Amino acid sequence: QVQLVESGGGLVQAGGSLRLSCAASGRTFSNYAMAWFRQSPGKEREFVAGIYWSGGIEYYADFVKGRFTISKSNAENTVYLQMNSLTPDDTAVYYCAATYAYGLDLRDVKYISWGQGTQVTVSS
Repeated sequence: QVQLVESGGGLVQAGGSLRLSCAASGRTFSNYAMAWFRQSPGKEREFVAGIYWSGGIEYYADFVKGRFTISKSNAENTVYLQMNSLTPDDTAVYYCAATYAYGLDLRDVKYISWGQGTQVTVSS
């Protein structure tokens, strides 16, 4: 089982940027994948971005393409989400997730480990 701890959330003005971090500990393997999800009040949790540990292939939700970038540091077992051009619609709790996956679209897989979430609030 992988343990995930998010950090980096906070309050930012519209148009600003934030970088979220997700530190992973425990068992990790080359066919592991990591992702960011978010959930706003009254809405279902939705996929934001995902990345394979091995190979670094990235997947994004359509609503963040060009604004958000997911990256990883294998040495630090950490995944990042760089968020630029933030809007109030990006306000949500952002969750880090992990799963075993190989050759699949990370937008469609089931994630087995979750962090506690970090709040991102974008003011207008």
